Amino acid sequence: MSPNTSSLRLAVLISGGGTTLRNLLDRKAAGTLNAEIVLVISSTAGARGLQFAADAGIATQVCEYRSYANDEAFSEAIFGACRQANAGLVAMAGFLKFAPIPPDFQNRVMNIHPALIPAFCGHGFYGHRVHQAVLDYGAKLSGCTVHFVDNQYDHGPIILQRPVPVETTDTAATLAARVFEAECEAFPDAINLYAAGRLSVEGRIVSVT
Repeated sequence: MSPNTSSLRLAVLISGGGTTLRNLLDRKAAGTLNAEIVLVISSTAGARGLQFAADAGIATQVCEYRSYANDEAFSEAIFGACRQANAGLVAMAGFLKFAPIPPDFQNRVMNIHPALIPAFCGHGFYGHRVHQAVLDYGAKLSGCTVHFVDNQYDHGPIILQRPVPVETTDTAATLAARVFEAECEAFPDAINLYAAGRLSVEGRIVSVT
């Protein structure tokens, strides 16, 4: 799979604190993210991540679901803005709303989930809910998953996964912190693979060439 432009233009979708966005901005500043963040879209007007984007001089837009008639109109607002920004890839970074993926963005939208899909994923599994579910189940491993987004929650083809141990003394907060460390490496790695044109998709199988 090849990116749309020689210098990958990245749009980032957020809903809240923007910690994943901040990591991507830090990686870009350090020269270890091979993409230019050109647009940040938030599903909430009060998202702290909007300030991170503004501080970095990146264009922002707010698309609140309640402002649109249905899922399709919400999706068109988001992906229409991504088209206008000429984004080659869209990264969902803590984006909590459902937005159907239009055909021209198939395998061009990535999400990171704080568990090892297909475990502890799907509608309603986000944030500390995921980590508490891992602990309640007694799992010995957790981690994170980067995947392409389709029109089901946490369902699209898996790009990469990074495991982390679950300790007997963990709380949801301590496990979340350990998983987030893995996320901070995994998401930029996946974006860099895409930017280098090294990902190919056949059905559910993503290969790195």
